[in-house]
Order: sequence, then C-alpha cells, then structure tokens
Amino acid sequence: MQIILMEKVAHLGNLGDLVKVRDGYARNYLIPTGRAKRATPAALQEFETKRAELENAAAAKLAAAQEQAAQMADVVVRIARKAGVDGRLFGSVSNFDIADGLRGLGFEIEKSAVRMPKGPLKNVGENRIDVALHGDVVATITVSVVAEQPKL
Repeated sequence: MQIILMEKVAHLGNLGDLVKVRDGYARNYLIPTGRAKRATPAALQEFETKRAELENAAAAKLAAAQEQAAQMADVVVRIARKAGVDGRLFGSVSNFDIADGLRGLGFEIEKSAVRMPKGPLKNVGENRIDVALHGDVVATITVSVVAEQPKL
C-alpha cells in the first residue's frame, strides 16, 4: 500500500515521504495512529496545502523533546525494592516502574519510551537508562535501585 507519512517514523521515513508498506502495517498501525494517510490524489493535494503547518508542528515537538531532555540530564530516579543480602532483588524493576518514578518527579513519560536493552533491573545499584523522548532525542537518566528497609 502506498502511504504519505504525516510524521517521522523510525526505519521508514520522514514527514511527507511517499512509501510503500504492507497493507496490514498501514491499516492496523500507521493510519489509525495518525502517522500516515493513504496516498490518494486528494490526500496528496491536502498534504501539500498543509505541509508548512505540519512541518512547524514537527519542529515544535522536536524542540519540546530537546528541552525536556535537557531538564532530564541530571535526574536520578530512586526506587526501593525488597532485596536479599547479596543485593539481588526479589522481583525486578521494569520500564513501568521507571516511568512511574519519572511521573513522580514531574515528567510525563510513556513506559514504551524507557529503553532497557538488557531487560529489567534485578540488582541493587545505579544504572544508566535511555529514555526516547522523540525519534531523534534520547535522554539518559540514572536509576538508583536501593534495598527496602524492613518495617519493625
């Protein structure tokens, strides 16, 4: 299926690119999420009339993401979990826990934006974690996992 990209999509193209993708990918993901439109003559004409407006909106999103990345540069998210004597956690710290910790610090981050290539954290200590704020902007934060103190 031939589509017009309405925003930058990783590994596919930039705003305004005409690309050919599989029908299911377009119908089930790109079109419903507003990332693309079918490449009909009417849609092409409509896109060309709104191109400047869409480019300004994309530039504003990029600037907001860069500003948020600058604010997150020195952020330390502290998460307390039950741990054994050797420092291994009973359970793990996932991207959901990190996103929740960032929300507590005033940053609205989706859990899918937290990148954990090695999987959930399973040990006490400090870890550097990447947060994808935009397709071109990645912020690195510190996640400090500490042992929870037993209640007396």
